[in-house]
Amino acid sequence: MTDRKKVIAVLDDEAKMRLALARLLKTHGYDVAPFESGDDFLKAVESDRPDCMLLDLHMPRTTGFDVLESMFSMRVGVPIIVITGHDEPGNAERVRDLGAADYLLKPLDESVLIEAIERCAPTASRRTLLQYPDRKSMF
Repeated sequence: MTDRKKVIAVLDDEAKMRLALARLLKTHGYDVAPFESGDDFLKAVESDRPDCMLLDLHMPRTTGFDVLESMFSMRVGVPIIVITGHDEPGNAERVRDLGAADYLLKPLDESVLIEAIERCAPTASRRTLLQYPDRKSMF
């Protein structure tokens, strides 16, 4: 059995939010793979899988809905926690229909977020980290 940290992918178009989530997750013992765009994440997930993903719903170009739909059609088995600051009627049901494990509203409550991650990714089984463009700046 390996003693490696769980890798949490964070996909949010806002740099400050990615950095804040990365810092928070690292204090809880996770490795973080931050992504600025859905396209970057979808390219990376073809060859490597995180243990869990935090997905911002409202982003330019490739939205969180687009990412969910792509992952659903690709049958990628990564637990996804959708985060949004713009809740709208029907969004929670729609993201769950597309396979999301949870739907959380910003501002995020730290304990609720960590509990959601632990529910979604109780064990770490991957051996390598995701490759992403700004890795050096986040570690």
